[in-house]
Amino acid sequence: MTLSRAIRAINCTNCGAGLDVLGGGRVSTHVCPYCGAALDAQDNYRVIAQYDRTARPDSPLRLGMSGQINGVTFTVIGSIAWVERYAGQEWVWVDHQVFSPSHGYAWLTVEDGHLIFSRRYRKPTEPDFITSVTVERSESRPMVRTEADKYTYYETSTAMITYAEGEFNWTPKVGDRATAVSLLGDEDMLSFEQSATEREVELSRWLPPETYAVFGAEAPARASRNHPLMPYKNLRLPRYYLLAAALLAILAVIVGLGLSTRQGVVVARLPAVPISTLPVELSFTLSDTEKLTQVAIETDVSNSWAYIEVALTDPDDRPVFEAGREIGFYHGRDGDGAWSEGSRNSTLQFHAPMAGNYLLELTLAESGTWQRSGAALDRISVTVTEGRSSGLWLYLLAGGFLLVPGLILLRYSLANKRRWSGSDWVDEDDDDDD
Repeated sequence: MTLSRAIRAINCTNCGAGLDVLGGGRVSTHVCPYCGAALDAQDNYRVIAQYDRTARPDSPLRLGMSGQINGVTFTVIGSIAWVERYAGQEWVWVDHQVFSPSHGYAWLTVEDGHLIFSRRYRKPTEPDFITSVTVERSESRPMVRTEADKYTYYETSTAMITYAEGEFNWTPKVGDRATAVSLLGDEDMLSFEQSATEREVELSRWLPPETYAVFGAEAPARASRNHPLMPYKNLRLPRYYLLAAALLAILAVIVGLGLSTRQGVVVARLPAVPISTLPVELSFTLSDTEKLTQVAIETDVSNSWAYIEVALTDPDDRPVFEAGREIGFYHGRDGDGAWSEGSRNSTLQFHAPMAGNYLLELTLAESGTWQRSGAALDRISVTVTEGRSSGLWLYLLAGGFLLVPGLILLRYSLANKRRWSGSDWVDEDDDDDD
């Protein structure tokens, strides 16, 4: 029979308990929460199954609660508890069937304190359906396209019904199993669900914790920190800030490059001299005290290294600095081809404290070779150039400007990584490495 809309309550035909009638005319099964009898709502509430009563699952939502979702009022008419067990772990969640006279049936899922809203997806998908076998045979993450979005494989789960009460537009049976292949989009999740009797495609979206209060329920005291459907919380910065930071960083780099290309004027050069002549002195005159002076050292190390000590005195014969530079260059060939690392050259820069004659002294502190192919240091050259400019501080300034958009990008990247952290997909390359 089809239940009249005027009827708002019935008595359980098994135990006689009063049961509220909350759903519409498509309700096919009503499970009594008192005795566990499954009643056929289309056949005078005839008992079609009897389930042992277990403890009601932990959920803030109860039968009869009503609230609005996206401006539509839904009423909780049924509750189903699911459990998934795999590799010694157990996951439990509760699906609540909800009904709206104007928008039909949907689901509210309570999982790890989060609230997920799901509805049947009736539009075409490409491909039409994905099963666990499809996933197992795929060499890369399966993808599904709809009219509005693209979805990428997230996980496959097979769960069993452990509890049911209330009204449903299908016939749930305690002990029945269903497999869901879920694919994640930008804001929602597409699930291809298959049981022994039917297939269905559902679209799910995360609801904020305030939704519990809309239904007159109290939100769980704790919720997991991460759920794949949780939206990314953007930092509310005007786009102008990000654009201005990027433009200023580009400008700083351009000016820095302009300064770095100023070659200056060579004031002294020591041609390649035998290393046996060290220590050696080089005298030169500096007139530019505003810009940088650069001392460039060139060597002929090959699979070898040398530590050069450099000392500079000013026109008053006072030390300007004493520094050391380790120079090493290594090369060879392996299974991947030729390789090299290090450098045969080194530089140091300073601001001249005054104009006048300076004296530079170079000393070979120690040196060595690497393997039998190493060639000891034989000759060394020195070039002194004044009037050079450096873009270092402008490069650092550019880095500072880029810090804000960089941190925002990093924050988004970490959030996206955390969002996908629960996926059960394993790339074959990663599996081979293990």
